[in-house]
Amino acid sequence: MARSSATHQTLGLAGWLLASFIAGAIGGLASTTDASFYGQLLQPAWAPPAWLFGPVWSVLFVLMGISAWLVWRQYGFRGAGVALKLFAAQLLANALWPWLFFAWQQGAVAFIEICLLWLLIAATMVAFWRLHRVAALLLVPYLAWVSFAAALNFALLRLNPVALG
Repeated sequence: MARSSATHQTLGLAGWLLASFIAGAIGGLASTTDASFYGQLLQPAWAPPAWLFGPVWSVLFVLMGISAWLVWRQYGFRGAGVALKLFAAQLLANALWPWLFFAWQQGAVAFIEICLLWLLIAATMVAFWRLHRVAALLLVPYLAWVSFAAALNFALLRLNPVALG
């Protein structure tokens, strides 16, 4: 019985990590198809180099997957349905933003969408906090990075209104 439970938990962790990285891969397709676009934009002085985004997002997707797994492990889908649906919604919003910004070059729409993403992450954190505080805390770096990304999106939009219009 314990062996089956350990296998179940391991598969669950793998599933949540996979879900997070699939969202990242979907978004990553948009940013890699037009990687030169970001480099051509006028940048604020505080903008990070393009190479930094991949490693940061990789760490964040690991934290996101572990966070959802902790909630799922303790409560399952029945006990944490709303929280896990919020998590799934923010994953979808996360995957959409790079398409809006990089592939479709819609800076204003991307800014509105990243604000929605921020709200979904915050709502997920609140829902997770009620169920598993460590799971909620694992999302703090993600919310901080999306806050920074939203500020960068806004600054890039202001500096590049034609390219991102």
